Amino acid sequence: MNWIERATHTIELESQAIAHLVKQLDESFEAVGQLILRMDGRVIMTGIGKSAIIAQKLVATFNSTGTPAIFMHAADAIHGDLGLIQSDDAVMCISKSGNSPEIKALTPLIKSRSIPLIGMVGNCSSHLAQHADFILDTTVSKEACPLDLAPTSSTAAQMAMGDALATCLMEARGFKAEDFAEMHPGGALGKRLYTRIGDLLDSARAPRVQPDSPLSEVVLQISQGRCGATAVMDSKRIVGIITDGDLRRHLEAPEQEHTSASALMSANPKTLESKHLAVHALQVMEQHAISQLIVTKGSEYAGMVHLHDLIKEGII
Repeated sequence: MNWIERATHTIELESQAIAHLVKQLDESFEAVGQLILRMDGRVIMTGIGKSAIIAQKLVATFNSTGTPAIFMHAADAIHGDLGLIQSDDAVMCISKSGNSPEIKALTPLIKSRSIPLIGMVGNCSSHLAQHADFILDTTVSKEACPLDLAPTSSTAAQMAMGDALATCLMEARGFKAEDFAEMHPGGALGKRLYTRIGDLLDSARAPRVQPDSPLSEVVLQISQGRCGATAVMDSKRIVGIITDGDLRRHLEAPEQEHTSASALMSANPKTLESKHLAVHALQVMEQHAISQLIVTKGSEYAGMVHLHDLIKEGII
């Protein structure tokens, strides 16, 4: 067996199945989206076998993007879990065949309670398709499985159709990055979306000198601040910055040993308000090829953040 050839064939078949979904989108897709937007309840997603696993993934995607959803296994539903479904919910049943015994048993129970039934189905002549109020057609011509048996292309199509619906709902709701951050406060993703530059500040690391401060004081502040730089302050006003690079370049000219801070500093340093996201600080550093930023709170100097702080916090 040629492993690369087999893998390539599998990926091509699944990608073709997903691409073909574009031709299977119709007014039913928009009707499902409008239904979910209008309703007050949750999307109850159900299925059996591999489709149940896809349903669980889509529940996670919907919940994290602003559409309340809950998973109900089709087998458990007919043994007590129907109590999950409330009158203002809608049920999305995911099935390739649409004819499995559990789906056939579940369908009339949902219909008897006047709950909207959405069928994401790979057989538009099936029991599920005939009894659903809305159909999302995920029919595929061939599974990527060499035996054309194991759900592969069909589950890829189900996943893509569910993701397409989730992203449409996000845009229709006006779901923003700030909303996404509230749903993802943990992990690296949450840190990038939630952590503000002010959260990284250490009050003990706010190096500063005055314009007339001697070189010895500049060296001391850069060393103690551990930010590789110090702000230059004229009273409460930030007038410049001195980096360790500025210091090294100066020390290469020993005849200027007694120079004051004002002669070393770069005027108009890059600053950022503490309320900005830390990831924005990274963007500013990358844009200007610098390693530290002066952070302000209103018009006040609040401290300094180094690139290493962003790395340590997991922003990078």
